[in-house]
Amino acid sequence: MTDYAVVNPATGQTLAAYDTFTDAQIEEAIAAADAAHRGWSRASTVAERAALLRRAAELHRERREELADIFVREMGKPREAALGEVDFAADIAEYYADQAETIMADQSIAILGDGTAIIRRDSLGPLVGIMPWNFPAYQIVRFAAPNLIVGNTILLKPAPQCPESSTALAQIYLDAGFPEGAYVNILATNEQIADLIADPRVQGVSLTGSERAGAAVAEVAGRNLKKVALELGGSDPFIVLSTDDLDATVQAGVDARLDNNGQACNGAKRFIIVDDLYDAFVEKFAAAMSAVTATDPMLDDTVLGPLASHAAAEHLQEQIDRAVSQGATLLTGGSHDGAFFEPTVLADVTPEMDAYREELFGPAAVVYRVADEEAAVALANDTPFGLGSYLFTTDAEQAERVADRIEAGMVYVNLVLADSPELPFGGVKRSGTSRELGLLAADEFVNKKLIRKA
Repeated sequence: MTDYAVVNPATGQTLAAYDTFTDAQIEEAIAAADAAHRGWSRASTVAERAALLRRAAELHRERREELADIFVREMGKPREAALGEVDFAADIAEYYADQAETIMADQSIAILGDGTAIIRRDSLGPLVGIMPWNFPAYQIVRFAAPNLIVGNTILLKPAPQCPESSTALAQIYLDAGFPEGAYVNILATNEQIADLIADPRVQGVSLTGSERAGAAVAEVAGRNLKKVALELGGSDPFIVLSTDDLDATVQAGVDARLDNNGQACNGAKRFIIVDDLYDAFVEKFAAAMSAVTATDPMLDDTVLGPLASHAAAEHLQEQIDRAVSQGATLLTGGSHDGAFFEPTVLADVTPEMDAYREELFGPAAVVYRVADEEAAVALANDTPFGLGSYLFTTDAEQAERVADRIEAGMVYVNLVLADSPELPFGGVKRSGTSRELGLLAADEFVNKKLIRKA
């Protein structure tokens, strides 16, 4: 799909349609980004870029109500969560403004001989960012903010269902004082994006999305020798080995599964419970999941809204039905009404079933019983994904031991929903190739230039 439109998933109503850019408009966008890099970026100081980004953070906060309403319309995010996302996006922009001098500081090298050597970070040029629909502001700012601080310029392609939010966010960067071309919103087709990546003026591409999209973008980038950063899917384990508060642990599991209507790459999806806690955990977990009702995302107390589209709900339904037909047990949920999907829990999933290796992108969880720590780690790692993970244990030594053995980019011990601007985000295996957030994000698209003096 390459037609850009706002379709309210709660009602199915098309609220607005946007024209896809012409090839001439795409060329104008590339030229503007290239000119901004050659001109503004080279002439501006780190402090000046940080001041502009700080102003962008302020504008996110000033326009939080307007932005949140757009997110609800575009992808069904509960409004309170949408407000929280705008606040988090502002925090991220502010973090990189605060860290700008640290990011761009020269790095001394202890050399074997006389003289000096440093690493100096320099911008690369225009970058293409291909964004998903599930976090319309957070996904954008965690790509744009560190790269604008470095001095790269941004060509931002939103998801087809997020043209209104991406237009509003592009306006924020203009209103903050960034020059024309520093951040350009482009409503492009997949074919235009392929040509854009191949353009010699473009120096890199970052994509957050599906494995299929990541493979397609990486192929084009590889043919054209462009740096590529990928953040793809996840099927994060939620491992419970011991707990001194089962109710709190169960609630943490529900929160980690239903966050963003179950549509988060790093949401807990596979619940791996040690044998002596399994029955009690699953009974409470299924009850807690079934107690949540998907409802109008505009209501203040909504926990679970619709999936982002009717097509997404139908896809998840097909996955659940196939799992049951292959022998899985449906403990609760399992059906949808339009884009509203019931919280769902599956058990008795085996390695022979598709659901064992698939990502369930919605409010659906799979529970597994394991004998001990060794079996829990083996099951946690038996997945093509390696994004995040969650571990609950009262044993500090066990926490260190298991965290070290989990094959994932992130391990959270005894807590969930703890993302923060300073913490790097990313995975291994089929979950991606890069890191966003934290200081590591600013090193993804930068020339680490050696300067050696006699």
